[in-house]
Order: sequence, then C-alpha cells, then structure tokens
Amino acid sequence: MSKPLVAYFSASGVTERAAKELARAVDADLYEIRPAQPYTAADLDWRDEKSRSTLEMQDSACRPEISGTPVDLTRYDTIFLGFPIWWYVEPRIVDTFLEGHDFTGKTLIPFATSGGSGIGRAEESLRARCPAASWKPGRLLRGSDGPQWARRILED
Repeated sequence: MSKPLVAYFSASGVTERAAKELARAVDADLYEIRPAQPYTAADLDWRDEKSRSTLEMQDSACRPEISGTPVDLTRYDTIFLGFPIWWYVEPRIVDTFLEGHDFTGKTLIPFATSGGSGIGRAEESLRARCPAASWKPGRLLRGSDGPQWARRILED
C-alpha cells in the first residue's frame, strides 16, 4: 500500500490546520491547492454580492488557476481531499484541481470544514466532477475528530 496524500485548499487557515493534523495522524504527504491569486479578506466576504468568492461560486464554469508545481498523483492510491464548504459545495478551485488530474483507480476521501453547512451536497458535486475515482464517504471535521476518522478509513 502506498503512502496516502492529503491535498487541501484553505482560504483562511482552518482547513489547513485540519489537513496538517490529518496528514500527521495517517503519515500522509501534504499538498496545498494554492490559488495563483491569493484570496483577501474582502474576496472572502460572502455577504458582498460582488466579492470574488461570491462571483466564483455563482459561475459554475469558473476555474481559478492553481499556482506552484502540480502534484504527481502516480505515487498515491488514496487521496484525502480537504476544503472549506462554500455555498454548500466545494470551492471552484477544488474543481480546477479535480479536472486537472486523472483519478482513475484512485480512492478519494473528502473532508471539509464549515461554520454550519454539511458535506452532503459537496460530495455529490465532487463525484459528478470526478466519476473515474473510487469515492469513500466524506466527513465534516470539527475539533479533533479528524485523525480517528482517517485511521478507520485507511484500516477498511
């Protein structure tokens, strides 16, 4: 069995903390899905109809550019995919990541952070965008429940 990967997008640091804790707990490599144009606090103001995040989420075809070196997924069989919930689904940059790689034969396990929304609609969206992957049920992470959940997933 190959070492797992934790790939994540974090706009404010919350998902990043969960991803790092998860990676330590399951001895996984870590890859940050980093936007080419970083998000500012104003970009993330979901109450502003003209904020960048609001406009991106209103446009289902929007695919923000990812910066840095793409991850080599050939080294991984299992990928934990982390993100904050935006408008009940994954941020568009996560779609950019999914559509930019071949996940055939890979097991993907989503995890999300949220102030109030569940992960259900995001799971549906992810599966529709990446049907070649084998998907395991995702988890909305709060507090320190990430490591135990991830260990159980890998043991199955």
